[in-house]
Amino acid sequence: MLAVFAIGFTTFSRYVGNAGAFYSYISLGLGKTAGVAAALVALLSYNALQIGVYGLLGDATRSTFLDVFGIDLPWWTYAIAGVVLVWYVGFRSVDFGAKLLTVMLVAETGVLFVLAVAILVQGGSAEGIGFESFSPSHLFGPGMASILPTAFAAFMGFEATVIYRSETREPRRTIPRALYIAVAVLAVTYAFIVWSIVQAYGAQGIIAAAAENPVGLFFTASDTYLGAWFTKVMHLLIITSVIAGLVAFHNAVTRYALVITQEGLLPPRLAAVHPRTRSPYVAGFAQTLLALVIVIGFAAVGADPYQHLLIWVNTPGVFGILLLQVAAAVSVVAFFRRTPNSEGPWRTVVAPVVSALAMIGVLVLAARHMDLMTSASTTVNAALLATIPIVCVVGLCWGAWLRRNRPEVYARIAADCEKEISDEHR
Repeated sequence: MLAVFAIGFTTFSRYVGNAGAFYSYISLGLGKTAGVAAALVALLSYNALQIGVYGLLGDATRSTFLDVFGIDLPWWTYAIAGVVLVWYVGFRSVDFGAKLLTVMLVAETGVLFVLAVAILVQGGSAEGIGFESFSPSHLFGPGMASILPTAFAAFMGFEATVIYRSETREPRRTIPRALYIAVAVLAVTYAFIVWSIVQAYGAQGIIAAAAENPVGLFFTASDTYLGAWFTKVMHLLIITSVIAGLVAFHNAVTRYALVITQEGLLPPRLAAVHPRTRSPYVAGFAQTLLALVIVIGFAAVGADPYQHLLIWVNTPGVFGILLLQVAAAVSVVAFFRRTPNSEGPWRTVVAPVVSALAMIGVLVLAARHMDLMTSASTTVNAALLATIPIVCVVGLCWGAWLRRNRPEVYARIAADCEKEISDEHR
């Protein structure tokens, strides 16, 4: 679905000159009022995805430090330390963040590939190496409704390549290439690693193992095939991988905020760019402060870092990004219907429509089976599910108000993109 979505999205990216990503694309395709709603949904969604992961960081770091070093501190101490670290990395230049993320990515991915190779070289479980988990019939299993939103969540942020347009050389070539590579590498890596873990237990054994201890599948396999020392390394690299994800989402949020502020939708101070690092440091500080307040709030009421901070806070973010992807796909069709181009119907109509319909299906399935995602009550699920529609309505009303009462601000929305497209056609 995401690969098909990327076809129209990357085609559209050649015509969009700023770093607003979904916000800019939807503004150009569906109108500026819809763009304002998209801006609010994007800010909420990326903040929810980023801040919720601090619960995972706190929980994973606490258990790792307890197992490896015998240190037992509350989860929130690690989460707060993570907030500070992510702020510092985000404050530095994008090149510094990219280099740090590269080191973390190579380390964590390398460890997983070592484990996968060890499992396959030793022949896997007593069942031997098999490919049953790739059977197409599994696509129609009853559990797929709950798996699909989780799978989409694992790809969240792949579209963030476009927000670095202003910091990239040759963006017309680099951005589409990066987007396709991101989807392909993630898909192949996820599929290979998870398939190798299935081989560690066998197609039948993996079901019982997952039911007994789903979080420990990788660690148990590591103990069996490589030893306890390697499992400790994996524990430590889980922490760095979570930090890498937090940094990436932090950068996405701050750059969204920068573009939206430059167009008059947020207080002007948030558009300040540091003269040395070139990072949107005020927006970064504001996002960090919001994360700090929410982490402390969850800790103060004794919330569970995994169930409440991670799952509950992340859930609206997953729905929000999926909705933005649907709107962006529809925007591709709307934009090219009224814009002279030579892109062809596959890129401008067929692929965007197919991806939009497929992702609408995922949204419906996710909403119907939300209890499987959150393990929460009907009331909590209703509140989480209502968050994104409420923000959409607020955004649409705000956009309509700006059109009537602040036409100068309304005119600035995606104005740079419109000018660039006009200049290019001339």
